[in-house]
Parts: sequence; structure tokens; C-alpha cells
Amino acid sequence: MQIAIASGKGGTGKTTVSVNLYYFLSQKYNNRVQLIDCDVEEPNDLLFFPQAKKEVEKKVYTTVPEIDKNKCTFCKKCVDWCEFNAISIVKKLQFAEVNYELCHSCGACFEACSFDALTPIQNPLGSISDYQTNFGAGVVEGRLEIGSAMQTALIKNVKKQADSKQHITLLDAPPGTSCPVVETVATANYVILVTEPTPFGLHDFKITVELLKEIQKPFGVIVNKAGLGNDAIYQFLEANNIPLLGKIPFSKAYAENYSRGELFEKIPAVVENAYHSIISKLASIIN
Repeated sequence: MQIAIASGKGGTGKTTVSVNLYYFLSQKYNNRVQLIDCDVEEPNDLLFFPQAKKEVEKKVYTTVPEIDKNKCTFCKKCVDWCEFNAISIVKKLQFAEVNYELCHSCGACFEACSFDALTPIQNPLGSISDYQTNFGAGVVEGRLEIGSAMQTALIKNVKKQADSKQHITLLDAPPGTSCPVVETVATANYVILVTEPTPFGLHDFKITVELLKEIQKPFGVIVNKAGLGNDAIYQFLEANNIPLLGKIPFSKAYAENYSRGELFEKIPAVVENAYHSIISKLASIIN
């Protein structure tokens, strides 16, 4: 079963929840739980696993066109076929260039060119690494090549590392509601939305709810930093019949431990009890 953890905005505690669910679910399901960090622009799940050992790392590439100006007639047919405006041609200047930041490797330009002027080359997309942790089935991390804008393509490759032998695969999604988030949750059986009881948290949470309803994904909510802000988020959940999986109370000690990467070693009892309650609710969904 795949469970995606998402949030409408950054800073709500999505990563905190992801790594803690990995910890507590691993205890419940005999370590048959895998965590995949799909926030490829800024992966940070491994900050909480200092003893993790890298087992495999592989580079990921996309196939992009290189233009041979000796064969190119500057007819612009490839430009017309490119849906992403990645190719620029100026016939008078004999100029032809591919913007690899815009190219989505769809292959349309190769079909369009009748003069064999395009050669496929490999463009670095990023890397995917497998790590073994002291518990659970391990962590997979995707890391985007600096300067690349192809998060969605890398996330698609990262998700291929999901181990079907495991009972649960957790997908730590990027924040927001853009294409990388949609790609992350696309294969999930269930989505956990992490939000906070603040006006900004509620605003972005509503947008994420609309997204999940549009793509018809079942979801539940964890309210992090409970006790701060106001009750507007709870009123919205009740009015829209959105299941509340649990509330993680705000704890200064918990925040301090988080900043030191000590979530599992020194988790306050009140926070640990909140997670156990959440795990109990998730168990009925997982089973």
C-alpha cells in the first residue's frame, strides 16, 4: 500500500510527520515499511537518520535532442511540434538551439525532423539513492540536478524504486499543489494531509483539498502544532466531513529535538501518544 504525505504549504511539519510515521509504522508492521523522499529539490528525510548507510546510488538522465547545424535546414518543423517551446530556430541567423530546462523528452521533435538533424543525447536529471536505516525497510532519496527544472520527471523515476514486497510505502511529497505533488500522489492509495491551525495553513489546505477531490484521492488530515492559532481548521474539517486522523500538540521540547534531528530518541510523551493514536486510525485504513 502506498501512502503519500502532503501539505499545501511548506513548514507545516510534513517531513516531521513522514519520518515519524516511518518510525512508528515500522514498529507495528515488522519493519516492512519503506520511505521515499519525493521532495527532490530539497530532500531532507535523511537528516533524521545519521546512521543510515548508502547502499546504491545511480544517476538518472533524460534523452534530449542535439541539433546538427550541418544537416538542419532551419525549417522549424521541430519547433512547431514542440509543445514546451524548448527549441529556438532563427533561419536568417542560421541559429538553432535546444533549451534543456524546458525539454520534457517527449520525442516529438525526432518524429518531426525529416533531415536526420537531431541526435539523442543524455542530459543529467539527478540521482536516486537507497539507504539502509536502523529500522524499517530503508529510505530512498531523489536529488534533482542543480539548475534542472524537471522535478516531475525525477519523481516518476524515484517512485519506481518502491518495493512491492513491503507492506507500506510512504511517499514524502513536495509542498504545494503543483505538478510534482500531483505526480507524487498519483499512485497513492491514500493521502495524509498535514496542516497547521493558522490562517495561512487553512488557506493553502483548502487548495490542496480541492486538488485531491479533483483527482479523486481518499485522504485524511493530521493537524500539527495543535494548540496554536485558532479553531477555523477544525470547523472546516467538520463542515466538509473531512476525517481528522489526529492532532500533534505543539511542544517546544519537540521543536528543539527536531532542530537537532533527535525525533525518535527524545520524543515527548504527549507527542508520542498522539502518534500512537494516529497509527491506530491508520491501521484500519491500511488493513
